[in-house]
Amino acid sequence: MLEARHTHSREDLEPGPVKVIAVTGGKGGVGKTTVTANLAVALAQRGRDVLVLDADLGLANLDVMLGLQPRYNLSHVLGGERSLDEVLVEGPAGVKIIPASSGVRRMTNLNPMEQAGLIRAFSDMKRHVDVMLLDTAAGIHEDVLLFARAAHHVMVVVCDEPASITDAYALIKVLSREFGVGRFRIMANQTRVLGEGRDLYEKLHKVCDRFLDVTLDYAGAIPQDDFIRRSIQCQKAVVDQFPGSIGGQSFKKLAAVADSWGTPAGASGHLEFFVERMVLGKAGVSSLQ
Repeated sequence: MLEARHTHSREDLEPGPVKVIAVTGGKGGVGKTTVTANLAVALAQRGRDVLVLDADLGLANLDVMLGLQPRYNLSHVLGGERSLDEVLVEGPAGVKIIPASSGVRRMTNLNPMEQAGLIRAFSDMKRHVDVMLLDTAAGIHEDVLLFARAAHHVMVVVCDEPASITDAYALIKVLSREFGVGRFRIMANQTRVLGEGRDLYEKLHKVCDRFLDVTLDYAGAIPQDDFIRRSIQCQKAVVDQFPGSIGGQSFKKLAAVADSWGTPAGASGHLEFFVERMVLGKAGVSSLQ
């Protein structure tokens, strides 16, 4: 059963500032898409209007993970055939998803004008959105860096593998030194024992503290759980399919943490999502925390 959902439509409300969270990681296979899908549903169950962009432009699979069959995707938006509102599909708990294409090589080689146009197109969306999640590709490809620096919060997903930690550090290094991103949320995935997530965070924090001028925050950990694997096979979110499982409860805790992150009070001055809504501002908007 869904928790605390809105009982009235919010589509007609004046669009306000949107909190944008990029879910990313230095290495593939750390579970970014699983994290994004479940965080989105868990936030929606907390009563948030959630929009998810599948930002893995060439190998999109968020729609597959949630058992959706979109007719259109981002390639149709970039081709001028459809608007963002027209390619939206609705997922569990009312989450709105903008699917990307899979196996379309051109989508991985957008020029700077196309990249900027895509981000700015979100300002034309009329619907109310509280939180937008970006499910990025892995690594330090230009698209990953673009989406991460256009977000307000960058959540880096790591696993207990040397390559995962090394590649996460490389991603943080590039974003901080070349693009001025100064704060990162670290989330440990697929942990096997209690305390492992905090240990992974401390490892990354130690090396970043030594070599980089950044702030790292611990977002939490998602343990290995057979119910997560079963939900993926069923093409469902574990928080929806098995809400009482360890994995389901852990994602709900992560959603509570992400819900506490602030929304920007104004534009940063560089390319970012929904910038017009921040420029217009709203009374009572909190600053980034």
